[in-house]
Amino acid sequence: MAVPDTGSEAPDFELPRDGGGSIRLSALRGRPVVLYFYPKDNTSGCTAEAIDFSTRKAEFDALQVAVIGMSPDSPKSHEKFKAKHGLTIDLVSDPEKKVLEAYGVWVEKSMYGRKYMGVERTTFLIDREGRIAQVWRKVKVPGHVEAVLEAAKAL
Repeated sequence: MAVPDTGSEAPDFELPRDGGGSIRLSALRGRPVVLYFYPKDNTSGCTAEAIDFSTRKAEFDALQVAVIGMSPDSPKSHEKFKAKHGLTIDLVSDPEKKVLEAYGVWVEKSMYGRKYMGVERTTFLIDREGRIAQVWRKVKVPGHVEAVLEAAKAL
């Protein structure tokens, strides 16, 4: 399966979210969506990224842009993560990694010479019609949320 890129349709999904219930991407048509993939709750980079998105949530809300974070962690883990750090964004859980694979972010990684499968920190900006407007791969957290917000304003 081809990795989705700018201009292609964003793969739809319905996944369990923090706090119960689920989120279906196609149900958000008509408003842009920031879908960001991160490796793990409560790790330094992932926490900084989630806090940055939460801090700027009002600005995304003003643009009517939904912000959704996704990792393989469980909804319960997401709830604890949100409570611990005062996060205000939606977090969805993909323990079976089907959506992570569909977006091409479940990849072989390497640390200290050891190879393993993990989430490559990636953000997709999806337009009102459900098409991918922009992709940021191998995201570095500092300044990232500002770049996404600027791109969202341009939609």
